[in-house]
Amino acid sequence: MSSKGLEKGPAKAAKAHIRYKTADGKVVPGVTTVLGVINKPALVKWANNLGLQGIDSSAYVDETARIGTLAHEMIQEYLGGPVVDRGAYTKDQIDAAENALISFFEWERHQEGAKMVTRAIELPLVSEAYRFGGTIDWYGEIGGRMWLVDIKSSKGLFTEHELQVAAYYKMLHENGYAVDGVRLLRVGRTEDEGFDDHVLSPVKLDAGWEVFENALRLYRTKQQYESQARKGAF
Repeated sequence: MSSKGLEKGPAKAAKAHIRYKTADGKVVPGVTTVLGVINKPALVKWANNLGLQGIDSSAYVDETARIGTLAHEMIQEYLGGPVVDRGAYTKDQIDAAENALISFFEWERHQEGAKMVTRAIELPLVSEAYRFGGTIDWYGEIGGRMWLVDIKSSKGLFTEHELQVAAYYKMLHENGYAVDGVRLLRVGRTEDEGFDDHVLSPVKLDAGWEVFENALRLYRTKQQYESQARKGAF
């Protein structure tokens, strides 16, 4: 197993400040950056609806992102990750994140005694074969099987989330990690949002990887086009 070729920023910077590099020193894009080339109609509709309600979508996203980050940190702390600096957040943000933590505990109670045994949290990896990087939310054992679990603090799960974990699954295998199952775990930020536990079948993972690989190809082609345009090649 390997996690070489990585440059991390400050500890509090988390995923957004990780630069992924291959063994030959080349910077490669992260999974979420690659998937940015795919249009997200649900997100566009959501932003338009907020605008019609007089809500600044950018400010709303910033606030929900803070809550989502804290929710992740709280869950990861519980699973053996670093202690959360709650002083960096407002009371409202902490209250909302605690709802997500309660949703996680509710999901855990449904696992019939199959506790999560952590092997890695926020694990950054690079695919040398396909030249992209990504950070795994959680990898470990549940009920005697090795799982990749990606935690989402949102109202719903979307196709993009499935494509993300398909790429992470491929990357874990390449780096020598055994993976028996992959699941998306959504934990809500309000008392009535609950949780969703979405286990992806091998067929869906293969199909998701195919979409991601095409997105990666499009991302690189677009990068080349923009580079040539800047150089005045056409």
